[in-house]
Amino acid sequence: MEILHQVSLEVQQGEIVTIIGPNGAGKSTLIKTIFGLLATWQGEILFEGQNITRLPPEQIVRRGISYVPQVENIFPSLTVDENLELGAYLRPEAFKRQAEWIYGLFPEIASRRKTPAGRLSGGMRQMVAFGRALMSEPRLLLLDEPSAGLAPMVVDLVFETIQRVNQEGVTILMVEQNARKALACSNRGYILVDGRNRLDGPGQALLADEEIGRLFLGG
Repeated sequence: MEILHQVSLEVQQGEIVTIIGPNGAGKSTLIKTIFGLLATWQGEILFEGQNITRLPPEQIVRRGISYVPQVENIFPSLTVDENLELGAYLRPEAFKRQAEWIYGLFPEIASRRKTPAGRLSGGMRQMVAFGRALMSEPRLLLLDEPSAGLAPMVVDLVFETIQRVNQEGVTILMVEQNARKALACSNRGYILVDGRNRLDGPGQALLADEEIGRLFLGG
């Protein structure tokens, strides 16, 4: 079944770009397609000028892209340290250096490094998921619904974490149902409807548009 129809988007280096839209619009399908988890029927996916269309995920990671799925994005029985170690499988010699950088970026989990990740709070589990994805030193981080199922206070922490990661020089493309919070911290946003581009523009401009607010942001 064809889900996406001539979707076109771009992400510039250093940006946070958010994809929003109603359920079933094809948002997660788009992220998974970029990461090579789903095959395209036509069109091209370019990263830093290179065609990565139909490359398998392991090769896409080597090119400099990491992905944090919406669910099952940590290994709950493994410690925080062990989760990060799995993220460094491409460069095991850099594990110690990268892990210390991750713990500096996320001090909330630094003291829990020997704790099984499944025992952490929702916000800390997301930090572990982000940290593992960052262990490969990506230049682009793909996030699929990073705040899904989390309590409101934890949601704020997750978006603070996203901004922290971006300030470290990592470009971010995310799909997010909490459209207002996502657009508030985004340089630009795209609205998908029925697998097609509907609207796009600066995050703040989309937030300020009354019709967009009524149709896509809950009023």
